Amino acid sequence: MDNMDQTRAFMRDVRRIVIKVGTAVVTRGDGRLALGRLGALCEQIKELNSQGYEVVLVSSGAVGLGRQRLRYRKLVNSSIADLQNPQGELDGKACAAVGQNSLMALYDQLFSQLDMTSAQVMVTDHDFHYPELRKQLSETVQSLVQMRVIPIFNENDAISTRRAPYEDSSGIFWDNDSLAALLALELKADLLILLSDVDGLYSGPPSDPQSKLISTYIKERHQEEITFGEMSRVGRGGMTAKVKAAVNAADSGIPVIITSGYVAGNVIKVIDGERIGTLFHRDAHLWASFTEVGARDMAVSARESSRRLQAISSDDRNKILFDIADALEVNRQQIISENGADVAAAEAAGYAKALIARLTLTPQKISSLSNSIRVLANMEDPIGNILKKTELADRLILEKRSCPLGVLLIIFESRPDALVQISSLAIRSGNGLLLKGGKEAKRSNAILHKVITEAIPDSVGPKLIGLVTSRDEIPDLLKLDDVIDLIIPRGSNKLVSQIKESTKIPVLGHADGICHIYVDKSANMDMARRVIMDAKTDYPAACNAMETLLVHKDLMETNGLNELVAGLQNEGVMLYSGPKVGSIMEIPQAGSFHCEYNAMACTVEIVDDVRDAIDHINKHGSSHTDCIIAEDEEVVTLFLGQVDSAAVFHNASTRFCDGARFGLGAEVGISTSRIHARGPVGVEGLLTTRWILRGSGQVVDGDRGVTYTHKDLPIAL
Repeated sequence: MDNMDQTRAFMRDVRRIVIKVGTAVVTRGDGRLALGRLGALCEQIKELNSQGYEVVLVSSGAVGLGRQRLRYRKLVNSSIADLQNPQGELDGKACAAVGQNSLMALYDQLFSQLDMTSAQVMVTDHDFHYPELRKQLSETVQSLVQMRVIPIFNENDAISTRRAPYEDSSGIFWDNDSLAALLALELKADLLILLSDVDGLYSGPPSDPQSKLISTYIKERHQEEITFGEMSRVGRGGMTAKVKAAVNAADSGIPVIITSGYVAGNVIKVIDGERIGTLFHRDAHLWASFTEVGARDMAVSARESSRRLQAISSDDRNKILFDIADALEVNRQQIISENGADVAAAEAAGYAKALIARLTLTPQKISSLSNSIRVLANMEDPIGNILKKTELADRLILEKRSCPLGVLLIIFESRPDALVQISSLAIRSGNGLLLKGGKEAKRSNAILHKVITEAIPDSVGPKLIGLVTSRDEIPDLLKLDDVIDLIIPRGSNKLVSQIKESTKIPVLGHADGICHIYVDKSANMDMARRVIMDAKTDYPAACNAMETLLVHKDLMETNGLNELVAGLQNEGVMLYSGPKVGSIMEIPQAGSFHCEYNAMACTVEIVDDVRDAIDHINKHGSSHTDCIIAEDEEVVTLFLGQVDSAAVFHNASTRFCDGARFGLGAEVGISTSRIHARGPVGVEGLLTTRWILRGSGQVVDGDRGVTYTHKDLPIAL
C-alpha cells in the first residue's frame, strides 16, 4: 500500500468486492475449463478472505462449458449417418443447465481444497423487479459473507425468458458484466473487478500495436476516442459490454477496474493499489493531470523536447531564460498569492518553522531568482564546447565536446524556489527535466511551472519540463533507467536513501548537511564570532548552516569558548554538548554527533588540536561543507588538505556553499558524491562529454592503416 497510485488511493477503504470472471478467462480456446487460471483466482480470493475482505464472485462460463460437454455427448451417441448431416446449433438453455452443474462442482472442489466454502446463487432478470426479492437477496449474501462463505452468482440461463442467452440484451441486466455491476450496487460493494482476457481497455483493438492501454477512463475524453475490437470469442459482449457496465457502475458510485484474468496475482495487485488495468471512477475527471500523461510518456516527451532545445541557437536558448526571468516578475503577485495559500495551509497543519521558512516566497526572493536567471543567461554557452582536441594521425582529428546529460529527475522538498533554479539550469544545459516537489508547496509549484513553461516557445515545447504532481508517480519514474539519465534528490536523509535503494538510475546529491566550524587557538576571535553567528543564524534551515562547533581546548583557558557559547545563546540558539563540553558546562548532551538540526540549534565540542578536529569531521560529518577559523597557516594548510568534504573553507561562513554565491548562476543541489559533480552543482554538473572524430577515409587494418601521432592541438583551431 505504500506505493499506491494516487488514483487508486480509495483502495485503502475497500472491504466488499465483487469480482466478475468472464467466459474467456474460465475456459480455454477449446472450450474446456482453464483449471490453472481458476485455481489461481480461488487462491487470491482465499487470501482476500483471510484478510477480512468480503468477496462476491460472478462467474460466466456455464454455457460455454455445457456446449463443449453436450457436443462431446452428441458425438458419442451419433451414428456415421448422423454425422453426414449438417449439425444444428445446440440449445443455449440446455447448455447452461449442463454447464452450470459442472462449473459449480469445480468451484466447490477448488475452494474445498483451500478449506473454504462456496455457495451458488442463481438469479434472473425477474428477481430484480420486486423489492422483496432484492431485499432477500441482500440478506442472504450478508449472511454468507459473515460466515466467510463465497457467494458465486450467475444468471440462470436455463429458465431465463430471454430469446437466447447470447442474443437478447434487454431487461435490468443483459449479461454477467451488467449483472455484476447491478450486484455491486445492490450489495453496496466498494469495488467491482471485471476480469478479461486482455490487460484492460485500450484506445483501439488490443492486437493493434498503435493501441494504448488506458489507465483511467475519463468519459469526457475517452468515450469518443475508443475504437472497440472484436466481440468476445465466447462471451456476449466482449470489451464493449464491460465498458458499458463499468461506466454505469462508476456513475452510481462504485469504482470499477477492468484487468486481465490471465495474469497471476492481478486481483491482489488491484487491491494493493497498483496501477494495472483500467479504472472507472466517478471522480476520474478530477484526476486528468495524473492520468493524461504516464511516467514514461512524460520522460520521453522531455527527451524529445531537450533535443529540440539543443538544436536551436545559443542566442535563442538565452532568450528563453530572459523570457522566464521577465515572466516571473510579471506574474509576481499571482505567485505570491498561490504561495501564500501553501504557507497558510502549512501553518494550519502545524509544520515546523524551518519548513515554513523554506516554503515561503517573498517579492525579494522572486526578484533574486529572476536576476540569477539573467546571470545564467549571460554566461558562456556550455553546450558543444571543445574541451580537448587531439591529432590521432595525419588528417584524423579527435575532439572531446561538452553535451547535455539527457533527462533529469529532480525530487525536492518544501522549497518552490528550487523549481525555478533547477528549470533554468536545465534549459541552460540543454537537458529535459522532470520535477517532483513537496506536497506542501503544491500550489506554488503549479503556478511556477505554468509561468515557466508558458515562456518556452512552441519550437521547443512546454513538455521540456514535466511537473510530477503525485508522489505515487515516483515508483514508476524510478524504473525508467532507459529514459531518465540522472536523479537529483534534494531533501531529507530518508528521502535520499529511499531513492538510492529503489532505482538503477544514477543518483547525485547529499543525504545530510552536517557542517562543522573548527575554531583554532590561533583564530581571530572577533572574526570567529561573526562567522559562526552567520553560519548558524543566517538561515538555520539550509543544508549549509553550521550544525557542530568544534573549539580548540586552549580556548577554555582564555574564555574564548565561554564567549562563543554565550553569543550563540544570546541569539536564541539551543546548544547541545559533546562529552567534553558537557563535563564542564551545564548544557544538555547531544544524542549523537551525526545530527542535522535544520533549526536554531547546534552541537558544541572541545578538540585537542587541528588533527583531532579533522578526525572528528571525517568521522561524524557528512562531507558537505566544513570550515576552519585560524591564523596559523600551517594549521590551515593541514585542515584544507585533509578534511574530506565537498567544500572546505578558511575564515568564511559555511553559508557561502551555494551555486549562486559560487557564481554558477544557480544550483540543482549540492553533491557529496566523489563521482561526477561534487559540491554545488551548476550547469557544468549537468553536462557530460562525447567524442567527435573527423577523418578522411582512414581504416584501422590491425593498427597498420595509420601512423599514430597522438598530438594535442590548440582548441582554438
